[in-house]
Amino acid sequence: MKSNDIRQFMRQAAAVKPSARQLDWFDKAFYAFIHFGINTFTDSEWGKGDEPETLFAPRQLDCDQWVAAIKSAGMKGMILTAKHHDGFCLWPSKYTQHSVKNASIKRDVVGEAADACRRGGIAFGFYLSPWDRNSSLYGSEAYNDYFCNQLTELLTEYGDIFCVWFDNACGEGADGKKQIYDFPRYIELVRKYQPGAVIFNDYGPDVRWCGNEAGRARYAEWAVVPAELCHYGKIQTGEGPMAQEGNLSFLYNTCENLGSLDNILYSKGLTFTPAEIDMSIRPGWFWHEHEEPHSLERLFHTYLDSVGGNCCLNLNVPPDRNGKIDERDVRRLHELGQLIEKELGNVLLSHIEQTPSGSPTQPGYVIDLKQENPDIRYVVLQEDITRGQRVESFQILGETEDGNHYPFYQGTTIGNRKICQLVSPFAEQHPLIPNIQGKLRKLIVQITSARDEVFMKNIEIF
Repeated sequence: MKSNDIRQFMRQAAAVKPSARQLDWFDKAFYAFIHFGINTFTDSEWGKGDEPETLFAPRQLDCDQWVAAIKSAGMKGMILTAKHHDGFCLWPSKYTQHSVKNASIKRDVVGEAADACRRGGIAFGFYLSPWDRNSSLYGSEAYNDYFCNQLTELLTEYGDIFCVWFDNACGEGADGKKQIYDFPRYIELVRKYQPGAVIFNDYGPDVRWCGNEAGRARYAEWAVVPAELCHYGKIQTGEGPMAQEGNLSFLYNTCENLGSLDNILYSKGLTFTPAEIDMSIRPGWFWHEHEEPHSLERLFHTYLDSVGGNCCLNLNVPPDRNGKIDERDVRRLHELGQLIEKELGNVLLSHIEQTPSGSPTQPGYVIDLKQENPDIRYVVLQEDITRGQRVESFQILGETEDGNHYPFYQGTTIGNRKICQLVSPFAEQHPLIPNIQGKLRKLIVQITSARDEVFMKNIEIF
């Protein structure tokens, strides 16, 4: 293997670009998941599919209240569970009796949620579970027709959709049969009727699962990943220089280094498929009266690691049996929105220049601070990902009045957005060492490794 082969492949990897719909998705940054259905009324997480439709009785259903709570946290969209694994449909589907048309409260929840989102100025999407424990067709090819019919209803009857969310849950149907999902056909329908919508799935094409449901982000998150994982995505490169010497059959969403160089060298080709961080505001995905929302600290930390880690955050907020967001969750969402605004709402004045002596793959940026003794807590970095994700590592140094440089942050990938929470280099040193935070004169962002020439879109300090 020749070194220039690796260099050529790294340049190809650096040029893998997002689609327009993926860029729009990144701009959403933070949106809500709404798990609501039969499980809300049976106090369960996974229904069996045989629950009576009359159990569904949200007598104070108020989707405008959902939207107000979501917006108070700064979220820009909502994804509703139109159908979970139990098969109960929150819209009056023509293709099943197991829906709101036979419920105690006969209201089109999908329609009301979509209308509330439009009134509130946020985007609307839906989750349609491929697994259906109610349908007698499940486990046969006829089920794919059934699923596509329901998918078409949702794609054509509820206005613009920003995200169609599919998981890969696949249980046994009648006689132990498992369904073979026709995802290429599902994807084709979405592209036909909602070409601007991103599609979430373990394997792409647009957005992939981060590998957990606890809100935990990777230490280094690449949107450029091997097609061996995201095989529904568009391949944008040739094969890696070591592709004939091994394989990536071990890859799964739970792997920590999906897009790192040691993996992609063995790939048959790379796709642009970023990760979504998804978690619930409380332990369960559906509402349970005894549960409390997670602490404000945990939710804010998750926000920093996801929205600030080249991902988007999909935070589940489950309505209660009345059809409203629990007041405990409403308060926590409001607190979260206030904290995000307090910490990241006001950009500090600065003057930023690129250092003239840096190489294209190791540029430096000097941030002259316009305030005396500023209390700097965060530096937010953004690559121009329309030209690809390129940075592999960087550091942030502080220059004090005496000309000394101190490391305040060491990072790996940047991508769409990296929120760097600065830490004093003396935080774990002797307590008599003075605090230098108020004596900073400049900050220096130094890219230490990149796959090709670096193009920064934005640098902001808070």
